[in-house]
Amino acid sequence: MPDAEDVRRIALSFPQTVEKEMWNHPTFHVAGRMFVTVPDDGTSFAVRCPRQDRAELIASEPAKFWVPPHEAHSSWVRARLVELDDLAELHDILLDSWVQAAPADLAPPQ
Repeated sequence: MPDAEDVRRIALSFPQTVEKEMWNHPTFHVAGRMFVTVPDDGTSFAVRCPRQDRAELIASEPAKFWVPPHEAHSSWVRARLVELDDLAELHDILLDSWVQAAPADLAPPQ
């Protein structure tokens, strides 16, 4: 099962990613824009997700994805680490969020 250290390792492998402590937990940024955070007890993580896509994502896998009430008006979704299939799925979710935050001229990792 992927864990919070896997989130950190994968996020930091993406170009120009830096880790910052915010709200007493780790956050990861590219070009000054946050793309992932590991809140609370490290059992989940939050990533960028266009609001128009969230409802379908959550409905398709409600055990995996959710949005806390205080984040309902944001463009973020949370994922439970225990529900992920493997590290490849974690990588893909983090990469998707990184691409949403990264400048257009910054090529995504291969």
